[in-house]
Amino acid sequence: MKVLVIGANGRVGSLLIKKLATQHQVVAGSRHAKPINNSGNVEHRYIDLLDDVNSITESTNGVDAVYFVSGSRGKNLLQIDLHGAIKTMQAAERVGAKRYILLSSVFALQPEHWKESFLNDLTDYNIAKHYADLYLTTQTQLDYTILQPGALKEEQGTGKIETNVTSPGANSIANVVATLVAILEDDSTIGKVILMQDGDTPIHDALHSVRIT
Repeated sequence: MKVLVIGANGRVGSLLIKKLATQHQVVAGSRHAKPINNSGNVEHRYIDLLDDVNSITESTNGVDAVYFVSGSRGKNLLQIDLHGAIKTMQAAERVGAKRYILLSSVFALQPEHWKESFLNDLTDYNIAKHYADLYLTTQTQLDYTILQPGALKEEQGTGKIETNVTSPGANSIANVVATLVAILEDDSTIGKVILMQDGDTPIHDALHSVRIT
């Protein structure tokens, strides 16, 4: 399978590429001109989320699945986190890449939670994620999975998470990446919005406990 990772140079994307490249042919999509990984299973492609959908579509050709793990870190939420994401969904549909996995944010589709804990300071970010998630679930025919973790931390992964999330929690980046990889291999995650935080349940088991929304 040829898998495109959009946001290849980010904290999540760089680790995700390394994990995926052990099993798949990976396309690392970013605005940086130089490859970030020397593996023979990794191909670099220039993708600028500020470009129009036609340009992004050209860079999406030939892939079977798309991950969107890019983000502006609050600097350009409308054009990157929202519209940039939507353009990649449109591009995926144009080239026939049915599988699409979106990294979002905990409770992005549940505004009633946006005043809780650290989310209270991220309203604009939550709005951008909300409408990107909503577009994917209602305006596309993609075989989507949306992963919604809480705060990301530079901690060692445990391989154990919880998906029965009732309040904003924390996640090691390694656990988020391992969950993203597991989602691609598990067709039962198609059509699901999965909230997560670090926990005590092995990732595979936690994914199977999620119902289709």
